[in-house]
Amino acid sequence: MYAKYLANANTMQGLSTVTRPSQSFFLSSPRHYQQHSKTYCCTSTSLWRTYAGKLPQQRGYSTKPSPTQEEKAENITSKRIHNKGKWIRRGILALAIGGVGTVAYILQQDKEYIDKSTLIAHENVPPLALHPEAGGKKNLSVISHQLDTNPLEEDKPRLVIVGSGWGAVSVLKTLDRDQYNITVISENNYFLFTPLLPSATVGTLELRSLLEPIRKIAARVGAHFLEGKAVDLDLENKMVEVQQMVNNGTGTIGERFYVPYDKLVVAVGATSITHGVEGLENTVQLKTIRDAINIRRKIMDNVELASLPTVTPEERKKLLSFVVCGGGPTGIEFAAELSDWIEEDFVKWFPKSMRPDISITVIQSRDHILNTFDSEISCYAEERFKRKKINVVTNARVVRIEKDKVVYKSKVATGDSGEPEISEIPYSLCLWSTGIAMTPFAQNIAEQLEDQKHSRVLVTDEYLRVKGIPDQSIYALGDCASIQNPKLVERIMDIFSRADKNGDGMLSLDEFADVVKHVSRRYPLTKQHLGRLVDTFEAYDKDKNGLLDMEEMHTLLHDVDNKMTNLPATAQVAAQQGSYLGKYLNVLSNKNDDQGKTARAVLPFDYHHLGTLAYLGNTAVGEFNTGTPGGFKMLGGLWALYLWRSVYWSEQVSLRTRLNLSIDWSKTALFGRDISAV
Repeated sequence: MYAKYLANANTMQGLSTVTRPSQSFFLSSPRHYQQHSKTYCCTSTSLWRTYAGKLPQQRGYSTKPSPTQEEKAENITSKRIHNKGKWIRRGILALAIGGVGTVAYILQQDKEYIDKSTLIAHENVPPLALHPEAGGKKNLSVISHQLDTNPLEEDKPRLVIVGSGWGAVSVLKTLDRDQYNITVISENNYFLFTPLLPSATVGTLELRSLLEPIRKIAARVGAHFLEGKAVDLDLENKMVEVQQMVNNGTGTIGERFYVPYDKLVVAVGATSITHGVEGLENTVQLKTIRDAINIRRKIMDNVELASLPTVTPEERKKLLSFVVCGGGPTGIEFAAELSDWIEEDFVKWFPKSMRPDISITVIQSRDHILNTFDSEISCYAEERFKRKKINVVTNARVVRIEKDKVVYKSKVATGDSGEPEISEIPYSLCLWSTGIAMTPFAQNIAEQLEDQKHSRVLVTDEYLRVKGIPDQSIYALGDCASIQNPKLVERIMDIFSRADKNGDGMLSLDEFADVVKHVSRRYPLTKQHLGRLVDTFEAYDKDKNGLLDMEEMHTLLHDVDNKMTNLPATAQVAAQQGSYLGKYLNVLSNKNDDQGKTARAVLPFDYHHLGTLAYLGNTAVGEFNTGTPGGFKMLGGLWALYLWRSVYWSEQVSLRTRLNLSIDWSKTALFGRDISAV
């Protein structure tokens, strides 16, 4: 055997030193075999190892050595594992096929169920929903039933909420769905997180991150939603006149119809006040999502146009000039966001030679910007804007706004003539953010009520009920309303006689403490002016006899009346009012419409100021209960920026918007702002 393979090997490799031994060699010469077997075997073994891999495989022979016991055991184990894996794969495939088949079957059955339920739902739609009757003063269609399968429970009162802002959403979140048939009317089918609107104008945040569909919020309390604009109110028949929205609120005027109510909540917000300034049609506002879209597109279009070589230097400066009229939080935060965009994104993607031509100007009629904040915060904001090269003009009043320039007059006399100086600023974009005024719908309500004398807001009592409504069925809150300050002087006799328990015509410190407790409970707006009991008592005890007579008490109440101011038009106030009103309406429904019992069961609205924040460009300022124990002020720093973001992140109305905000802030930090004009 070995000789045969050696011969083949020698033949293939051309080895002449080894000859093929004959078979007789092994048979006839046993001694010779024994003598040379060792040498031959060594030679054949080495040749075998050298050329075994190169020999052709012949039938009946194997070139591999016999496996050991360990190798046999390993082979058996690997075969078993292979077989198990094969059966596992087959099982997974079978389960997948079965799962797909099951899902397909369920979808088919669900489709058939949906088709059947759709037919049943269409059959169960009330006839008045498909064919509304006409009624009211103007003989319009009356939407008394809705196009859905939820039956209208006739024993429940109809609660209509006009608006989809902070106040309306807060009411919806606290209402008991089992107490009312709720309908929401708004020209926008979404809730807008307005405090972060300035961030959306420059691409720091996506617009979708600030929106939450109002239908999702309304569905939590089983409310219906009608997209339309409330235009008028039929007080006699208790109906809201609504106009259909066509082409997203622009273009063709839609049909009008009535929505009946038993109780009405007006939360329509406000518009900007004009102050009698001409040319406001040349400005933009920042109150809606469309405003943010228009501002962003205007900024990008102007910057792209200014980057063309064909533009003259004078025209380029005008294209890159931005003016903000108003030094409140909205205007200041927009200026700060725009400055951040210029410093972090504009200089990176646009010609750097354009940077000196950019200007941002803030015109404020008061002594300082952010005048509602503490003076230290206002001064810090002005110093920071100075470092960011934002021009701040204070004590100035805008006279008129032309198509290409803003004309303003200084309130302080300057120059040799002693006359207020009139100045002009060319601009490409002018933001108007000064004060608030009533919307047309709120104004129509006020015109029908004799008790509504205020020119800017609807006046309510301490329970947010609109003054002048006999049955107290209309409520107003948010920017469109203001709680009437109590005239304490007019109630002095009742207040004094109630507190003078011994009838001596004088009030001791203990009796005065009862006055403060009663007045603060009945009129929460007086708390901050009657807070320091002993100091207030001693300040008005003119004769220092330890008692307050009628004249001294009259002086005290008169001063409190003069010091009381309206609540600020902020999202915080509207949210607290909405939460209060929702709870109030729940209690009212349980008291069988008895307003007197409700007034005794529920305290008047009491606003708790949680703090105020403002963004100043990669930092923020704020004040939290300043002047009280535990209060503090926040003057810039990285931690202030994260606190500002954390507060607004926590105030989101859904998990989706919280996630979107986190993603947007992360994208801006990693990749910069979006500079596309869309």
